[in-house]
Amino acid sequence: MNADIAAAFFIGLVGSGHCVGMCGGIASLLSLGQDRPSKSIPIYYNIGRIVSYSFFGGVIGGAVSSIADIANLSYSFAWLRLIAAVFMIVLACYIGRWWQGLLHIEKLGQSIWRHISPAGKKLLPITSPYQASLFGFIWGWLPCGLVYSTLTWAVVSGSSFNGAMIMMAFGLGTLPSMLMVGYGSAHLHKLQQSSVFRNIGATAILSYGVYSAYSSIHLIIIS
Repeated sequence: MNADIAAAFFIGLVGSGHCVGMCGGIASLLSLGQDRPSKSIPIYYNIGRIVSYSFFGGVIGGAVSSIADIANLSYSFAWLRLIAAVFMIVLACYIGRWWQGLLHIEKLGQSIWRHISPAGKKLLPITSPYQASLFGFIWGWLPCGLVYSTLTWAVVSGSSFNGAMIMMAFGLGTLPSMLMVGYGSAHLHKLQQSSVFRNIGATAILSYGVYSAYSSIHLIIIS
């Protein structure tokens, strides 16, 4: 489990550079209608966003583990972990820009997001930490292939706590990049967009995905 949490943090750190274009627009919304935007607003927005990820991970991890315990489906976790490993491999290809198949998965959430996004827009203009936190929590639902891929690991985490920890680690990994966007700095974004950084990160994620897939297949065979 510690390896999964570390992998989730690394995915957030390496992959968040691909979301800066989308998040840059969100960052501009945080200061909409303010003559002197509060410097704490991006921090509270990101707290809300990370809490949102943790909530999703806890609910999904707890629900799946409870169903597995009740139905005695422990064997199914090996298959679910294999699926999660495949998602990680697809994610590595996306981060490395070797194959963009993850975008098709991302589009699946667009129909849900159309119904959720108006709730966030009603909070504008943001004038308080509470509004910023709630805005971040709602924006955690934004369709994102990185989030969906990491959520598959929350599914096989085995408990609500583990699922929440995996998604929190992912959120914390995205935090440096998101704060740089919120405060108008592009230095980290330039690093994340470099081909060397991107390919090293993608290769590391790919290696972990292949290792997890191999381990899952081995469990399936011997079970």
